[in-house]
Amino acid sequence: MRLTSMNLPISRTRIVHSIIMAVYVMIPFCVVNAQIDGDNIFSVDQVISIDLAFPQDDFWGDLQTHYAADENEYIPAMLTLTDVSGTHVMDSVGVRLKGNSSYSHPGVKKSFKIDFNKYISGQNYDGLKKLNFSNGFKDPTCMREKLFFDVCREAGVPAPRASFANVTFNGEAWGFYAVVEQIDDQFLDWAIEEDSGNLFKAGDNFGGGGPGGGGGGNDTAADLADYGTDPGVYADRYELKTNEDVNDWSDLISFIDFINNTNLDVFAEGIDFRMDVDGFLRSAALDMLFSNLDSYTGSARNYYLYHNQDSNLWEWIKWDGNEALGSYTNGAGNMETLALNYANPTRPLLERMFDHDELYSRYLDHVCELTETIFNETHLHERIDVVTELIASSVYADDNKMYSNADFEVNLVSNLSGGGGGPMGGTTYGLKSFVTNRSAYVASQLECQTVSDLETLASSLHAFPNPAQ
Repeated sequence: MRLTSMNLPISRTRIVHSIIMAVYVMIPFCVVNAQIDGDNIFSVDQVISIDLAFPQDDFWGDLQTHYAADENEYIPAMLTLTDVSGTHVMDSVGVRLKGNSSYSHPGVKKSFKIDFNKYISGQNYDGLKKLNFSNGFKDPTCMREKLFFDVCREAGVPAPRASFANVTFNGEAWGFYAVVEQIDDQFLDWAIEEDSGNLFKAGDNFGGGGPGGGGGGNDTAADLADYGTDPGVYADRYELKTNEDVNDWSDLISFIDFINNTNLDVFAEGIDFRMDVDGFLRSAALDMLFSNLDSYTGSARNYYLYHNQDSNLWEWIKWDGNEALGSYTNGAGNMETLALNYANPTRPLLERMFDHDELYSRYLDHVCELTETIFNETHLHERIDVVTELIASSVYADDNKMYSNADFEVNLVSNLSGGGGGPMGGTTYGLKSFVTNRSAYVASQLECQTVSDLETLASSLHAFPNPAQ
């Protein structure tokens, strides 16, 4: 394993691979004006309105009881949804509470999920079957998740779309939420353009260490380590989200066997025939740049693996970005100076990539391209300002939020410490200060010498929202 610190900058001269990286960025945005499911909510930056009218006398008690029993049971409600397309009323949607550490958000502002067709078969909204509502746990700015996912998709990494919502329950203001797309066959249709393969979700693995920022090592980590050939052994680590009736885990087990039980050269020669390697390396580079350690890199949570049946390659999909920009430390210290090759042991897929010189070189090429085009002050500070203007009034109006209005304003630009860091304590990094300091640190460790103008062309094609309409 490489050392997790670098004393001298690594010089990167990229000619042929620069062209590959530029094309990699351009490909996802060559098709424009395509209508896809969920565009009413996600095609433009907006704050939608959601009202859920519950017929139960004690709907809140019912929701909490089901959550406490770990039943994933829904209760019915009438939905009124207003977005750029107008106001829509739907009868009998399913609602349940969700989340792990986010459930400790004080008061009633818990994360929740809506299932449009839970009680009425075939019912959907704009082609979507489910929506997730995140409560901004450990995020005074309320925008980390959307900011991170938007950047991931802009970089060509599959990630759910995100928007915002003002939510009321039975007409009572409940809070300002991030709205996050469900990873399901609708997502696969537009993001992967193939949906017949096995989709595995990394399990929650909160069995050890506890939620909120401690170590990720425990007995059920979705670490892609080898635990034998019995599918039942993996059931606490991963969830099969498609083809459940067939319930065939042999492809995942075979992939895990290859990752762990081949020598390094054989691994390097064969991994491109089994996985979208550049997609994974680019995803890992984003986790590193954003110090997003509540991910495979750190906690071994919050990702999906999809086995694309057209390409026969495994593809990596992002999930749960509310603690990006350093809000989950994983015991790794200062998040602004996190090493470029940090990986919490044992993460064999990432560690083996880093151990092989050619694969690690490809990873560093992605880091260079991302810092030059996306992860920098010029790009992200402007984006933060745009989102701030969109959501500020809604944040101020949310009486159930976890932080004060002053915390919101401060954390956009600088750190909050002590009590300002929320119930887990510590430092909550400021968005702009983190981008400034993190990008400066990465630049001090890695000299990226650009020799192709194609990257400039590629960066000019970036657009919000993503996919570009």
